[in-house]
Amino acid sequence: MNILVCVKRVPQTGGRIVLTPDGQEIDTRYLGFTISPHEECGVEEAVRIVERLAGSTTVLTLGPAEAEEQLRDAMAIGIERAILLETDGREWDPVATAEAIASAIRDDEAAHGPYDLILFGNESADTGGFQVGIRVAAALDRPMVTGVKGLEVGDGFVVARREAGGGRWDAFELDLPAVLSVKEGINLPRYPSVPGRLRAKRKEITRTSPEWRSGGLEKVGLRLPEEQRTAADVLGSGPEAAPAVVDLLERIGVLR
Repeated sequence: MNILVCVKRVPQTGGRIVLTPDGQEIDTRYLGFTISPHEECGVEEAVRIVERLAGSTTVLTLGPAEAEEQLRDAMAIGIERAILLETDGREWDPVATAEAIASAIRDDEAAHGPYDLILFGNESADTGGFQVGIRVAAALDRPMVTGVKGLEVGDGFVVARREAGGGRWDAFELDLPAVLSVKEGINLPRYPSVPGRLRAKRKEITRTSPEWRSGGLEKVGLRLPEEQRTAADVLGSGPEAAPAVVDLLERIGVLR
């Protein structure tokens, strides 16, 4: 089983997001970087499959030189090879990104053999475009299922399951090779071990520099959603506040 996982370097979303003055980028000076939670699950799923069935794993990303950190994080938990499509740091739209990734996959398969399974995260944590995996599958003329939260690999086929609402599940059987985008919850990603990080530092990363291209989509600007503000009423302090607390509990129906 030969598996490729595609990931994206994104700002950590735990902190407060601030835009640059021109509204074109996220100001990352005070943010760390990671990969999207769905992609973390994709990396973990690839490692688990190969642990069960044997085979090889590769991780690929398109991004700046600093994205090497995210590739080594993936290798620290068991991914064997890494490919960096190194850019100058500007954001590539989904059309151009998919074209560059599909081209890199064709070249890599010509050198190392075909991938049985290509995994994407369902969407990236920053742009949430839901497009790249689908476009790559179309470019490679391979079947695809999105939103996968259950995965079983058989002899020459894969069964992908996704939630259909109301406690129901859809199941799809695809012939290999295939492309899947997985969702957070398909597994619980492991933490990299210290020995794993040391091994990852020694592994080589294949680097290429795709020529920047415009996919035809133009970013007008970024806009933050309105912050939700909440207000708190101070009922008092010390024993004197007790009657106000009792009155409030009665009003909301806790005490009768």
